Amino acid sequence: MATLLHIDSSVFPSEASASRAVTAAFRKSWQEQHPDGAVIYRDLRAEPVPHITAAGHSAGYTDPADHTPEQARDFAVRVKLIEELEQADAVVLGAPMYNFTIPSTLKAWLDNVLLIGRTAGENPSAKGTPITVVASRGGSYAPGTPRENYEYVQNYLSAILADGFGLDVDFIVPELTMAPHNPAMAELVPLFESSRERALRDASDKAKALIERLVA
Repeated sequence: MATLLHIDSSVFPSEASASRAVTAAFRKSWQEQHPDGAVIYRDLRAEPVPHITAAGHSAGYTDPADHTPEQARDFAVRVKLIEELEQADAVVLGAPMYNFTIPSTLKAWLDNVLLIGRTAGENPSAKGTPITVVASRGGSYAPGTPRENYEYVQNYLSAILADGFGLDVDFIVPELTMAPHNPAMAELVPLFESSRERALRDASDKAKALIERLVA
């Protein structure tokens, strides 16, 4: 039985979120292919992870027997999140671009989960776990576009997820999501629709391929 860790970080509810629509399509395909599998779901909008504290950070490098009550309390939060990642056979992560980077709620999750000597460092505990990142954005930041140099989501997440955690990172990038809402982008609506349909199709196909690989 394979376990999927599904994380959403969009501030918008499902009906208004491009990233949530795609992660939902991924999860739906996953569950259709593997109905007996488990899904761990974290909605960082509905239940934000607390920002890492000094006590929670220092506890990661202190013998548990020497933890203060504050360290024990804050580190327990980190351990729960870390174990969810370690238990997962695959991850799907919604990471929309806000002001050129990821949502602060997602950064809080990453800060809590990254622990040198366990999830990061020489032998990361979740090394090789496939993670599909849905990096939606209102415009386009693809190579060759005017805003290419402002693309900090894929660059950052590639560094921390692949180089930090040792995960096997794959991206789905729905673009131009503001086109239906911004009159100045009206001529880009067909490109947005094409990007959306491609992202939904890719999510379904990637989930199916992962299940076939993991439970073969």
